[in-house]
Amino acid sequence: MTELTRELNETAFRHAPVGIVMTATRVIKACNPAFSQMFGYDEGELIDQSFAILYPSFEEFLRIRNVGVEPLKKSNRYSDERIMARKDGSLFWVRVRGHSLTREDDPLRQAVWSFADLSAERTVAELSTRERQIVMHLGEGRTSKEIARTLSISPRTVEAYRARLLKKYAAGNVAELLSHLGGMPPINALRTG
Repeated sequence: MTELTRELNETAFRHAPVGIVMTATRVIKACNPAFSQMFGYDEGELIDQSFAILYPSFEEFLRIRNVGVEPLKKSNRYSDERIMARKDGSLFWVRVRGHSLTREDDPLRQAVWSFADLSAERTVAELSTRERQIVMHLGEGRTSKEIARTLSISPRTVEAYRARLLKKYAAGNVAELLSHLGGMPPINALRTG
């Protein structure tokens, strides 16, 4: 790699319009300024920190791990929209995309992620941890059975949460619910099973 190429790569990383982070077993090893700023941290403050500090709860940090492993193993692509936490404790929506450098062995051993702040388009409603998990999966178009399997709960429990959320937000269906919760794209909500 030439010195010019190295400089261009560094410039692209430092000035990317989205947060970019490299992780090793869910520990931050490198991140660009956009990533640090998005979460309210000073440059360098996140290095060698567990990703757990960026989640609304430790339970969510543990649960999300299993959601991404299979897609990374299968296609080496992962994408979702989720609620994360800033340093000051405020919650906000982000779009996450990931790519593993150790796909076959252990997809989370070494990975590169991009984070886009969606807070300008989507506000965060007051939800419990479990409600946030259900909403995230509904926004991805997952069925109650798929959500139940992922969260290790029964499909009936998922249905009960969904019914309570629909009632709480006076929504007639999942697409309306997601819209009330901050403008989740309706196209993701076509499968409401």
